[in-house]
Amino acid sequence: MQVNRPYQICSNCIMDTSDPSIQFDELGECNYCQNFKSSILPNWTINQGSEVELMTLASKIRKDGKGKDFDCIIGISGGLDSSYAAYIAKTKMGLRPLLVHVDAGWNTAQAVSNIEKLVDGLELDLFTEVVDWEGVKSMQVAFLRSGIPDQDLVQDAAFFSALYKFARQYGIKHIIKGGNFSTECCREPEEWGGYLGIDKRLFDDIWNKFGNGRPIIFTLTDIFIYKFWYQIILGMKLHSPLNLVSYIKKDAEDELERLYGWQKFKHKHHESRFTRFYEDYWLPRRFGYQKRRAHFSSLIVTGQMTREQAIVRLLKPEMDEQFLSQEFEYVAHKLGLTTLELQNLFEIPLKTYRDYRNKRWVIGFGAKILRSIGLEKRYFK
Repeated sequence: MQVNRPYQICSNCIMDTSDPSIQFDELGECNYCQNFKSSILPNWTINQGSEVELMTLASKIRKDGKGKDFDCIIGISGGLDSSYAAYIAKTKMGLRPLLVHVDAGWNTAQAVSNIEKLVDGLELDLFTEVVDWEGVKSMQVAFLRSGIPDQDLVQDAAFFSALYKFARQYGIKHIIKGGNFSTECCREPEEWGGYLGIDKRLFDDIWNKFGNGRPIIFTLTDIFIYKFWYQIILGMKLHSPLNLVSYIKKDAEDELERLYGWQKFKHKHHESRFTRFYEDYWLPRRFGYQKRRAHFSSLIVTGQMTREQAIVRLLKPEMDEQFLSQEFEYVAHKLGLTTLELQNLFEIPLKTYRDYRNKRWVIGFGAKILRSIGLEKRYFK
């Protein structure tokens, strides 16, 4: 990691030195763009071959699910990626997915409406897991007290843990993801709160230092449980069908709106009020990190947004100041804090996961192995 370096922004996308590990070539192009050109683009071509691959995958999933209530499972948030993945699974692949939505207490009304419209329009089964709110709230407050940027890990842990629980409960071997190259080829840097997985050691240490004394009361599925036990021992497979179809953000939004009345969000991850607040307020103002840089850069390198459009968009927050002020009060009160207490947490010294016990080096080693064998093509440091 380089420190005290001069400011620099990529000449092709808008990733910059707010990622302390970013690298540039002699033309000023960053390693994210280089990785897209060298590792992703050569292996990501939507043509007749990808259609055959999609149908072959669909046939395999249907065969494995024969005689079962469902042949695959999809975690759905009401956002675009998971919604379009459900649409492709049902209408293009002919699958019988179980949709699972995890309510961690922060749903926007728009997200709930989008899920209802998809479930009705696609005639799919939905199971909603309502996570114990006191457990989520207590853990989120502990994470805020820890001072680290990775504040969305608590919701992520609840989502992934519930998804795998239902997959195992119904004997489902295939998990459909909304993850894709089209809108996510520039992975958010780890320093920006992009920790690589659900690390139970990290959770336990933060809880022991900042929790309220009670044991953790919502289930955590450690990354090694779902990477080793679920995927290797039980044979569960993860699939990203959006990489096998023409997936253009605006076209997908328009299609879901036309067919089902689904409504697009102002920006990525706005289906959760906490994530919206965290990415639009907490992270950029406390740490100086703009996840929109990675989101927009993905759209730039895939030809869905110009660099100039992205730079103009970054000049102001996605939500106006009055709205963000109201959300600050809402988040504080929902977490059982006063606005002054939340402001005090905003002003505590900056920390990172490195200040706590963790398994990051082992997780990173596993990610490098996946990348070396071609199962992960996005850039990981």
